[in-house]
Amino acid sequence: MIVQYNWTYVQILGATGFVGSHALKQLSQIANINLIAACRDSSKLPKIFTGEVRQGDIRDEVYLSNLFNNVDVVVNAIAWSSIWGRASDSNKLFLQPSLKLIDYFMQSLAKKYINLSSTTVSATNGSHDALSPGKAPIFWPHFANAIKIENHLRQLANDKKTIINLRFGIFVGENYALGLLPILVPRLKSHLVPWVAGGQTTMPIIDGRDIGQAIALAATNESLSQYQSFNAIGPTMPKVREVIEFLNSEYQLPKPHFNVPFFIAYRFAWLMEKLDSIVPWEPLIVRSIILLLEETHTNNDKISQTLGYQPQYHWKESIKSQMTEMSARQKSPMKMAKPTT
Repeated sequence: MIVQYNWTYVQILGATGFVGSHALKQLSQIANINLIAACRDSSKLPKIFTGEVRQGDIRDEVYLSNLFNNVDVVVNAIAWSSIWGRASDSNKLFLQPSLKLIDYFMQSLAKKYINLSSTTVSATNGSHDALSPGKAPIFWPHFANAIKIENHLRQLANDKKTIINLRFGIFVGENYALGLLPILVPRLKSHLVPWVAGGQTTMPIIDGRDIGQAIALAATNESLSQYQSFNAIGPTMPKVREVIEFLNSEYQLPKPHFNVPFFIAYRFAWLMEKLDSIVPWEPLIVRSIILLLEETHTNNDKISQTLGYQPQYHWKESIKSQMTEMSARQKSPMKMAKPTT
């Protein structure tokens, strides 16, 4: 059960996206929460939402200057993303707007800021500790920017401004956006994707509904202060091999036909990236995807003990719900970056 504390006005930025929509649904079930949905297109909000809407673009200085009026808790679920390349786009569409957003939060009367991150940011040997500093890979500029934001927030937290950093596992579920599953599925169909390390590393899958639960708990807990960081994943963590074998048995997707160790996988992915300039399609595999297959050793111990987080949705159920949606929505392979708008 989620306990309602003193927080009153909770604002969700990016309320129509994957994370934002699940957070909106979870928080709307809590009594005495005044929920504010901030988004660029209010027509995409669920019809059942009757709370306040603040429509606009955070790159608009006028909109941003008034965004945090009468807000206690800010949930930043805005997430332009790229799995490969796009350094300039990531700076323009993600890093710079995020830093400016944080500046306005610090100047406002809002008390708590919830940031979204990934369990992989400190892979592989530090991911079990959500307070461990991130390690920026040189081959993934967008991920490096996510770590810059984490570090910036860590320095800003104080007695009056609480920063909650939630490092989530691999997103799966309804209302999906860019993620590993829609990138992986068409590549498995090529029969060219190998097992990496035998598929024996774990995949920290988390359903969007469990993400919503974690955000709601962080937003409504008044005992947290300064900078806090938590890992959050699903109730069980399958091995990569289990996930691919499930996709094979349920959806007849091909299983890999050969196996390579991680160091070979990284070299092969590097070669695919280099070939990008001379072929008309995106690389079959890139190093960031290999990084997401690395072992994280993460768990829910801290967030469960501190916030009472209890994930409910098994990874197989989550994959089924997303695959059903993908069959209707995804008519061609998903690009490895969101549109530059």
